[in-house]
Amino acid sequence: MDKVLGIGNALVDIMTILPDDSMLEKFSLKKGSMQLSDREFAEKINQATSKYEKSQSSGGSAANAIHGLANLGASTGYIGKVGNDAFGEFFSNDMKANSIHPIMLKSNTDTGRAIALISPDSERTFATYLGAAVELSENDLNTEQFKGYQYLHIEGYLVFNHAIMNKAAQLAKENNMMVSLDMASFNVVESNLTFLKEYIKNYVDIIFANEEEAKAYTGKEPEDALHEIAEQCEITVVKIGSKGSLVKNKGIVYKIEPFKANSIDTTGAGDLYASGFLFGLVNKMPIENCGRIGSLCASKVIEVIGSKMKPETWVYIKKNI
Repeated sequence: MDKVLGIGNALVDIMTILPDDSMLEKFSLKKGSMQLSDREFAEKINQATSKYEKSQSSGGSAANAIHGLANLGASTGYIGKVGNDAFGEFFSNDMKANSIHPIMLKSNTDTGRAIALISPDSERTFATYLGAAVELSENDLNTEQFKGYQYLHIEGYLVFNHAIMNKAAQLAKENNMMVSLDMASFNVVESNLTFLKEYIKNYVDIIFANEEEAKAYTGKEPEDALHEIAEQCEITVVKIGSKGSLVKNKGIVYKIEPFKANSIDTTGAGDLYASGFLFGLVNKMPIENCGRIGSLCASKVIEVIGSKMKPETWVYIKKNI
């Protein structure tokens, strides 16, 4: 089986259940977005929501996708940077516990954290303090880290650092790897559009986008966006929420139906879709099967708070692949 290496912002997710959206208004957070914050602002939100139900897990988009792949049975590794603190230790231990090979670089800065504010309609809004994660630089990367892997999965949130995006993709190509990119968030795409267009054309083989991200990238609705993006890479996936997803490969469009789910939190839905899809690819499955596994994984993760599922859920998924 092919191996997948992930690279991204190593963050500890702090999931917070909101009774309504007033907290988003109080802190001027656009619902459904990911906004970067400094440590103080993140701490203010954490304090203001202290009376609400919370849970904690290792996170970051690529880390979530790699966790999912590992739970499906794939061989995986992950590159990220954490602090010399309890959050950093928690993150590294969580990787090892899930049989992921951690390539964790250390910093004296605090480990990053993503405060995920979950609205009653299950939409999530992130206030993210990147901390040590943002200190991951192109100088931290070397070709040895990439050897033995056939796929590199990059999270779009890394796009704020063009140098590391370029270095990671260059090392992947030197090692004959397929490069997979998750577009991350519509506001990330909007603010880095020129860079992303060139980057995707030069390096990316597989694109994952939701309809908002696809529209931010192309200005078009899902199906038209799919066709435009597909001109630039080998496999294009546009996720359209409760309507399922569209996949284009070698000129053929596949409409992937969604699985029924009782959605309580959409955190990690896109990441776990990528897990399932990439699992299909590393096992040389047909594209339609890849999309189906992605859809199945996404349908199960939205039934729990956060991006991690119980072992019995993974048993169910593996039985139904």
